[in-house]
This record gives sequence, structure tokens and C-alpha cells, in this order.
Amino acid sequence: MAKGKVTFNTDICKGCELCVEACPVGIVALDTEKINAKGFNPAHVVDMDKCIACGNCAIMCPDSVIKVERL
Repeated sequence: MAKGKVTFNTDICKGCELCVEACPVGIVALDTEKINAKGFNPAHVVDMDKCIACGNCAIMCPDSVIKVERL
């Protein structure tokens, strides 16, 4: 299975959680420790080692906040 690296432009994430729901391995969550400039808890990956680089999170993001790379 492919490994991946996911990066988020947290400054423009609006915390809609569509990426959270789209992740088949359940590693995307809202960062409740952080609030971005827009006042939202941005999404982040909680365990990058489990990422399978499927790209579902990036496809679901309405604001193109997410970048997925295959390693």
C-alpha cells in the first residue's frame, strides 16, 4: 500500500470536516488546540504513518486546502 504525506493550508481551512468524513483510515481530524486567522479549528493529520495517499481528503475539500503526495 502506498504511503502519503498530507499538508494543509491551515490559514484558509474553515473546519467543515468534509475531509474528516472522507478519510478511509480515520487519520484526519480538526485540531482543537489551534484556531486559524478565520477563527476556525483547522484540519490536520493525526497519524501520518497510516496515510495511504488515496487523496479522498483533497478531493472533498471545497477550498483546495489539502495537498496529498505519494511517497
